[in-house]
Amino acid sequence: MSAPHRLDRGHTDDLMSFLAASPTPYHAVANAAERLEKAGFRQVSETDAWEGSSGGKYVLRGGAIIAWYIPENATPHTPYRIVGAHTDSPNLRVKPLPDSGAHGWRQVAVEIYGGPLMNSWLDRDLGLAGRLTLRDGSTRLVNVDRPLLRVPQLAIHLDRAVSSDGLKLDKQRHLQPIWGLGDDVRDGDLIAFLEEELGLGAGEVTGWDLMTHSVEAPAYLGRDNELVAGPRMDNLLSVHAGVAALAAVSSGDLPYIPVLAAFDHEENGSQSDTGADGPLLGGVLERSVFARGGSYEDRARAFAGTVCLSSDTGHAVHPNYAERHDPTHHPRVNGGPILKVNVNNRYATDGSGRAVWAAACEKAGVPFQSFVSNNSMPCGTTIGPITAARHGIKTVDIGVAILSMHSVRELCGADDPHLLANALVAFLEG
Repeated sequence: MSAPHRLDRGHTDDLMSFLAASPTPYHAVANAAERLEKAGFRQVSETDAWEGSSGGKYVLRGGAIIAWYIPENATPHTPYRIVGAHTDSPNLRVKPLPDSGAHGWRQVAVEIYGGPLMNSWLDRDLGLAGRLTLRDGSTRLVNVDRPLLRVPQLAIHLDRAVSSDGLKLDKQRHLQPIWGLGDDVRDGDLIAFLEEELGLGAGEVTGWDLMTHSVEAPAYLGRDNELVAGPRMDNLLSVHAGVAALAAVSSGDLPYIPVLAAFDHEENGSQSDTGADGPLLGGVLERSVFARGGSYEDRARAFAGTVCLSSDTGHAVHPNYAERHDPTHHPRVNGGPILKVNVNNRYATDGSGRAVWAAACEKAGVPFQSFVSNNSMPCGTTIGPITAARHGIKTVDIGVAILSMHSVRELCGADDPHLLANALVAFLEG
């Protein structure tokens, strides 16, 4: 069943703005927090004592955000409804000694983060963004959102076999971007440039987490603008939908406590203090129970009734490679969000979880599709199984079907982000 075209594109317009303004996980959570602040949420510090009042609250830690809304009718054992997502995307990240170069070219030393489609980073105009840590321990976000770097591909005249044998890239030698000319490469030049960009004094920056991004703006595509091309849809599309859904339900009485959990480091295994395999989510949920006067028994009751939707992008059927997909499961863009299933628990969905998702979609009037991998192809995974195993929480894997996953520029249907957000609203409302 296909969803109708030409839905209200306000949500998708806003998604495109969110993608463009969020070149790194740190920017993504800052933008999410700003949107939640406008909806009445307030930041709480992990180092302060928490009080159990009702209303919207959120915690920021690095590239992760946990936000929740406590209805006035909530008890200490009220279960949670969680939308889980991740803020990171595969890219090229700056090394500790970034200044390099050869043969008159000035370059930036980068390391490969996650599993990018490396060829998609070639011959792109790249910006540089991330988080700078200053001598006093404070942090500043930086975003040089203009053509600054480029990874030039070798000309075909010097690699005649590329068309017949395929492109072969060495991760160390072939992906170091250029950013200028000069034989005199000096340590500290890149950081000094960023200090100047932000109006900081020389030597103020003592730590950095920097990464490259394509400066090409998201755009509608297709005869009827029925597609969207843009960066970092995996998985800022889900983060944006989760923020919109949480803001939409943050008023009045609810049978559950709605939560958004957007983690960092999913693309490299989630094992960090801001990843889904870390203690952040469990600590926030437990502290919320105890702040409302609850006991460990209340915590156990709340977790037992909790459900998490792990929302991450999945694979739409590719018209040029249909044989790579399961022959009976061909998710289409603009056909509604997908339910992701894998019996080997690469996804956390089971039959009872499917029923929760189906009920939410029915309530929202949103069609959904099912995704399984071809038996001959390895299946990816998400934060879903990690969340289920670490916290004992029923988890269901869902998302939006896209093409070109892990490319510097991915492709989705223009209607699907709005459909996903509507389904998430229905889920959070219970």
